[in-house]
Amino acid sequence: MEGISTLDPETAFLLSNKTTGNEWELFKENVRPMKRGRNVNVLNEALKSQTDNHLKKSLIEERRRLITAIDEYKGDDPLKPWIECIKWVQESFPTGGDCSGLVVIYEQCVRAFWNSEQYKEDRRYLKVWLEYAENCADAEVIYKFLQSNGIGQSHSAYYISYGLYLESKNKLKTANEIFNLGMERKAQPIEKMEASFRKFFTRSMRRPQAPVEEPEDSHLPHRSFGTVLTTGEARRQLKQKTDLANKKLKLDRCPSTISIYKDTNESAAPSHQPEILKNDKKVFSLGTRSERNKENSAIPAKWTLTKIPQRPVSRAVPAASACIQVFVDEECAESAKAAKDEKSSLKQLRRVDGAELKKESELLKANPLRNFPAHSLPR
Repeated sequence: MEGISTLDPETAFLLSNKTTGNEWELFKENVRPMKRGRNVNVLNEALKSQTDNHLKKSLIEERRRLITAIDEYKGDDPLKPWIECIKWVQESFPTGGDCSGLVVIYEQCVRAFWNSEQYKEDRRYLKVWLEYAENCADAEVIYKFLQSNGIGQSHSAYYISYGLYLESKNKLKTANEIFNLGMERKAQPIEKMEASFRKFFTRSMRRPQAPVEEPEDSHLPHRSFGTVLTTGEARRQLKQKTDLANKKLKLDRCPSTISIYKDTNESAAPSHQPEILKNDKKVFSLGTRSERNKENSAIPAKWTLTKIPQRPVSRAVPAASACIQVFVDEECAESAKAAKDEKSSLKQLRRVDGAELKKESELLKANPLRNFPAHSLPR
């Protein structure tokens, strides 16, 4: 027993044959870290569901209850039940994955309040957006969406997260512009903004500069792999290449001239005229004034004496099914459709699990704004 007490916690837990207490020692490689940390007791209970089917079903039922509470909320802060549901899912599904439904909940939460003035500068709402961006393949489209719709632009967390993402993609110039934009707008807290920019600037200065690319039109001798050029042969080929390049450069610089033919025998010019012009000098004539005004010389007559034959026309009665198409505003229609999709998505999340939930999560990771109306997307 003394030897067991000196072992590490994981080995001691395996030798003790316990079923609860240190499950995190078995699954800690698969647990996603969180900035605020985790409660060990809650973590152990959550990880126990990896082997206990009964506990796993109870977690899914609890998630459905929290989603139902979102629909039934009647208070002044409709974002609050969303935050509680997200935190609970993060704690109860520590391994993450598509089966947790966290990505779908992120998307439905941000889509529910993207055009609400109440949450434009809410720190909690911005945090949900940033966590959603961390789970997507192309997070830049989310940052551009937030910028075009004015969401979270007064918080330094937006600029820091956006700048670090651009730095990870090696877009240092754009990242520097984002950091400078945040400091110009005095994003709060400004001290955190300035500290993050100094660290970014230090890291960017330590990066090795990209090698300078050689020009494509090189005058060095070209040879195939495996051949060896002697010194004399290399100099001769190099001189030939240089002479050809100099000749080509001189030809390019010299202006091209075109000689224009000029007939010196001007007296012979009339002989080139056609025979028709020599024999008949009067090619076209306007005629006399009376001939030109012949359209106005017609004698007027009574129109009543002229009758136009009429064809019999059957008066068709309009069909009863004919209707007038009513104009529909596209933006209002898209907003109504988005609200309808949101409610249907919540209902679907309550009853759908497994493969369908995983498929929806994968689609959102590839295209995080796939369910948003077209007029809200950045241009």
